[in-house]
Amino acid sequence: MAGETLDQLVMTRRVLVAVGAGGVGKTTTAAALGVAAASRGKRVLCLTIDPARRLAEALGLERMSSEEQTIDPSLFVAAGVTLKGSLTAMMLDTKRTFDELVVKYSSSPARARKLMDNKLYQYVSTSLAGTQEYMAMEKLVAVQRDPRFDLVILDTPPTANALDFLDAPARLVEAVDSPTMRWFVQAFESTGKVGFNLLARSAAVVLRGLGRITGGGFLAAMAEFITELNDLFGGFKERAQMVESSLRSPEVSFVLVTSPAPMSLEEVIFFSERLARANMPRGAFVVNRFRLPPLSADRQPTVADAASAIASHGLHLEDDAPIRVVQAHAAAVRLAARDAALVGTLRARASDSVPIVRVAELASDVHDLKNLGEIAETLMHGGV
Repeated sequence: MAGETLDQLVMTRRVLVAVGAGGVGKTTTAAALGVAAASRGKRVLCLTIDPARRLAEALGLERMSSEEQTIDPSLFVAAGVTLKGSLTAMMLDTKRTFDELVVKYSSSPARARKLMDNKLYQYVSTSLAGTQEYMAMEKLVAVQRDPRFDLVILDTPPTANALDFLDAPARLVEAVDSPTMRWFVQAFESTGKVGFNLLARSAAVVLRGLGRITGGGFLAAMAEFITELNDLFGGFKERAQMVESSLRSPEVSFVLVTSPAPMSLEEVIFFSERLARANMPRGAFVVNRFRLPPLSADRQPTVADAASAIASHGLHLEDDAPIRVVQAHAAAVRLAARDAALVGTLRARASDSVPIVRVAELASDVHDLKNLGEIAETLMHGGV
């Protein structure tokens, strides 16, 4: 069964989620999809996670911000890129998103402020493993129904394990509702403080030592933090389940981004299989930095051919230049054949219904809107 093209996905989906390992061009792909959609009349919000400065510059911004920034239409005109809709960029602010969640689900503004003033909360809301991944999903749900946008594109967090954000809602709920957390709440609520008389002697020794290491107020701060977090747990758990279920919506599609490198391909195949098991819709694979064969790949040039070509351009190079040109040509043919074979293994192992879009390796990094527009059109027309 043939799958939808990226062009069709851009025009019919409400949410596109770009996923993949770090360093494969995921953020650039997300931005290029945003440009493609905006050029076709969509009002697009591109939500990015810690993007490189060069990407902000490519969009004509001094820097990415946690505030919405609409790209100046005149920049599209200057770059020769059609703009029928609009493109808004925004960077995820993990703590701000967590704060908004706390305010929404706390029983009162005073309880919300008490939790947000807690030192442990200030750590959890910015640095705890899994928090950024969960808040990326939380923000996605928050903007998914925003009537100002036709399409939301999410660039998932740069992580060693691209699956982390799928597990983040369940992991965060499990952490909040763990036996250890409930035990702290019960101990604190029954005495107004952490009472060591409630603990087994061995546990008390450990906790006393922990208190000495971290400061005398650590245990009280921790118990207070857990108690206040427990106040909003019902709403938080419900929200986490909503976040997880929203990823299975027919409005959502995942764009799996990789390079032709064997390890990147293995990871994206593993991720694709995980999405399939979770009944989450895979829209397309994008293979960035795909090396194309030289135009004359069907015939290996001779040293004489290279020397003639150099002379025809009026170049004066070192004596061994023709030999090195021939060697470089042969290497380019081998690398292109290798990439084609590796992508062939992706096709053999991936579902036939998920298209594979190849984007040729560029001579330099993407540095302006014109480059993004070129990548956008390559993506929309099925790749190279």
